[in-house]
Amino acid sequence: MSLRLFATKDMDTLMHEAEGEGSESGSGLRRALGPLNLVTLGIGAIIGAGIFVITGQAAAQFAGPGILISFVLAGIACAFAGLCYAEFASLIPIAGSAYTYSYATLGELVAWIIGWDLILEYAFGAATVAVGWSGHFRAFMHDLGLTLPPLPTSDLTVFGNHLHLTYDYIGFFIILAITAILVIGIKESANFTTGIVILKVAVVCVFIVLASAYLIKHNGQPNYWHPFIPPNTGERGQFGWSGIMRGAGVVFFAYIG
Repeated sequence: MSLRLFATKDMDTLMHEAEGEGSESGSGLRRALGPLNLVTLGIGAIIGAGIFVITGQAAAQFAGPGILISFVLAGIACAFAGLCYAEFASLIPIAGSAYTYSYATLGELVAWIIGWDLILEYAFGAATVAVGWSGHFRAFMHDLGLTLPPLPTSDLTVFGNHLHLTYDYIGFFIILAITAILVIGIKESANFTTGIVILKVAVVCVFIVLASAYLIKHNGQPNYWHPFIPPNTGERGQFGWSGIMRGAGVVFFAYIG
């Protein structure tokens, strides 16, 4: 029994199962995404809310202008992780991601644990992003002069020593809408993602152009860049090199959406 928990599947078996051989339906997953869809899906996973929210917070609280170094360090770490996944994908070119990789190399028990970890990760991740989206939507409507009632946008409140849970209806409906798009089909959801990615990249490019124009107009405003690495405040992680490292840990999430 214990040996079966760590039993692995060879590549031929995994490939046959992926192609649908030996299954009741006799057909596997159909390849429906092209290079453009795969690239936009990757960019969409990278450019999320993090780059718009986390960057300013990390610069103001931890690294100052040295946030540029933090981005480089976090980018190097992400590059190594990407190379690992690229090696896995070329070694086992079938669906399943980390679940399939672990099943082929570490065994059934590890694959089972990782599979459930992935389910929990995506469930909690989707809920967290939906709550964040609801908050940004509420702030956007407030800027337009429209104040939404607190009930549809509340997720967790504290009354005295007690926690009070309410439903975030806006977050619920955004998850429902995205789920509906996914149910329609992988091709349709990929096309929707492509449109969203184009919009997000356009926003980032507009910000870069406007910020660059502002700096050029004000001759670069050297006061904004000096000191490039602010001195540490005496507390670990508050500016200085420790702040840059802490900032790298924070902006790492900007690379994963």
